[in-house]
Amino acid sequence: MADSKTTDPARALLSTVRHAGWSVVALVIPLAMLLSACSKSAPSPGAGAEHVVQVGVITVKAQQVVLKRELPGRATAYAIAEVRPQVGGILKRRVFREGADVKAGEVLYELDSSLYQAAVANARAALAKAEANLVTTKLKAQRYAELAKSGVISKQDNDDIVAALGQAEADVTAAKAALQTAEINLGYTHVTAPISGRIGKSEVTAGALLTANQATAIATIQQLDPIYVDVTETSGEMMRLRREFLEGSLRQANGKLRTNSSDIKVNLILEDGSMYALPGTLQFADVTVDENTSSVTVRAEFPNPKHEILPGMYVRAVIEAGLQQNAILVPQAAVTHDPTGAALALVLTPEGVAEQRRLTVDRAVENNWVIRDGLQDGDRVITEGAQRVKVGDKAKAAEAPATPAAPVKQ
Repeated sequence: MADSKTTDPARALLSTVRHAGWSVVALVIPLAMLLSACSKSAPSPGAGAEHVVQVGVITVKAQQVVLKRELPGRATAYAIAEVRPQVGGILKRRVFREGADVKAGEVLYELDSSLYQAAVANARAALAKAEANLVTTKLKAQRYAELAKSGVISKQDNDDIVAALGQAEADVTAAKAALQTAEINLGYTHVTAPISGRIGKSEVTAGALLTANQATAIATIQQLDPIYVDVTETSGEMMRLRREFLEGSLRQANGKLRTNSSDIKVNLILEDGSMYALPGTLQFADVTVDENTSSVTVRAEFPNPKHEILPGMYVRAVIEAGLQQNAILVPQAAVTHDPTGAALALVLTPEGVAEQRRLTVDRAVENNWVIRDGLQDGDRVITEGAQRVKVGDKAKAAEAPATPAAPVKQ
């Protein structure tokens, strides 16, 4: 039997109703209202306690960062030579195999040489005739010189034979030059490779009539090792990098000041996304800015011993622009922008209050922004849960993994 001091009001009401003979259904609503009033009267545990959101933060730290630029480009042969015949004639045969590597001076085509052999024979005969005439003229000049001293012949006759001797000597010289020309033309009937490299397809076959210095090349040779890669860079970025090097804010990866473009290392990403194994070096930047794109051409040279890179191939060059000291890195996902385009980030103060900072972004490094102004070494930037807090809210920090710097290559 319940104690009169601790009797539940609801039970007392139910007992009264039963004695009165009321229906249970009619009691549902009043009973529920009474129970609700009783539950509201009891205070819930923890009421009035402040709600603190847990967020993920990273503590930014000034560090050395290798700045890289990934630029699209095309591979270009180191040297290109178009093969053309230097004399005319009927092509007898092609000596080389299309697509093979050839050496400078190697015979590629053979032309019908019968006419040129005849020209050489004719030139040799003319030289022999001139040399024979020179011998007789020289002997005659010697005799006339003796006779002129004794007065047997006139001075005019002696002058004539001296002139004839000079003419004979000139005829010999001209005959030698004609013979040399004929021999050169005979040699040109063997068309040779002007440079070493890989030769492409032949544009002519045996029996074709070729002419000297014709407009159409009969084959093309390209030197593939080393090979060039031409990329384009904006003129503004080139000026910016040059200014930063002059100011000393950018250095080489070994910490030294950069003195010339050959210090700049370049890596290559091939069409299939794989990284080319051998690094290259920057050769030069063009001195003319393209009026349509405001960009300049930058050329890099790569060793290509296995001929993996072919002319015309699309590649992406990763240029190590320099080493920036005391750089502040922030994940790009932690930076937002307002309607005016200004970069913003939420920072957790030492008191645990969310604070908004306006940032000056320098450049992108992989998935991070390099911050020029707005953050200092040791600031805690909110990277996770920023949507659950507002400026001025208190939050509890959970340290996220630190932002890694790009590796410094020595």
